[in-house]
Amino acid sequence: MRANFIFSEVWIGLRRNLTMTIAVIVTVAIGMALLGIGLMVNSQISGMKDYWADKVEVSVFLCKKNDPFPKCKGSGGVNEEEQTALRALIEGMPQVEQVEFEDAAKAYENFKVQYASNTVLLSAIQVDDMPESFRVKLKDPETYGAVIEQLEGAAGVSNVVNQKKLLENFFGLMEKIRGFALVIAGFLVIAATLLIGNTVRLSAYNRRRETGIMRLVGASNLYIQLPFVMEGVIAGLIGGVLAAVLLIVTKVFLFDGVQGYLGNSQLTWETVASVISLTMVFGVLICVLASFVTLRRYLRV
Repeated sequence: MRANFIFSEVWIGLRRNLTMTIAVIVTVAIGMALLGIGLMVNSQISGMKDYWADKVEVSVFLCKKNDPFPKCKGSGGVNEEEQTALRALIEGMPQVEQVEFEDAAKAYENFKVQYASNTVLLSAIQVDDMPESFRVKLKDPETYGAVIEQLEGAAGVSNVVNQKKLLENFFGLMEKIRGFALVIAGFLVIAATLLIGNTVRLSAYNRRRETGIMRLVGASNLYIQLPFVMEGVIAGLIGGVLAAVLLIVTKVFLFDGVQGYLGNSQLTWETVASVISLTMVFGVLICVLASFVTLRRYLRV
């Protein structure tokens, strides 16, 4: 089998069906990129859940003077006795592992760190605007229901916020993004398969005279099919490279952009490399299989 003949046939096929080949490359690139994003989101969700599992807290905010919450109206804020009684109530709960008090000054410092880039908001908020609170860490985050039920009715409590519920909303959004990316990727994979099939059909039709002569001189089926298959492989590889670029850009500008939510569970480059390798292999396999199936049906060899 002469390699120069195979490569010349591949070049002829790519040149004759240039627009179709470009369409295949773009479709494979977008489809594999969306598939990769779905896999990256899935890995990120798993890492975040493991990271935040033992870090979620229940925040018990205390009433302060002129607080707008209905339970705090007319109270004038929590005094020292009420604060001491509330802490004793929290520490006496069997579900509670640790209690930490956060005063207005500490809350303001945490607020400045969290919103350091929002200068307009920082200039509008003062220390006196920040509420005091108890940060309650539970032995089992799943037992937050009974704790919140007791604390919401306690004297001096304005409201109770469960961080687990906030994280569940965030995880739910990530799950929807992952599902959307995978569904769109599935449709694009089907579209890529059909485009590859049409491209191979056109190539086979345009070169029907050459393939007929090759059959007459005793060329094997593999020898005749190989140039068409390699055209699909090249299109799949180029599409995979473009998809890899899109995945790297997504990692840098999307996943790294929400680093504050990720903590130590941030998506690693090793995971991205694994996803890129998987999507490139998958893209090439789709092209190879589509080429073989189309040739078996439309090229009589």
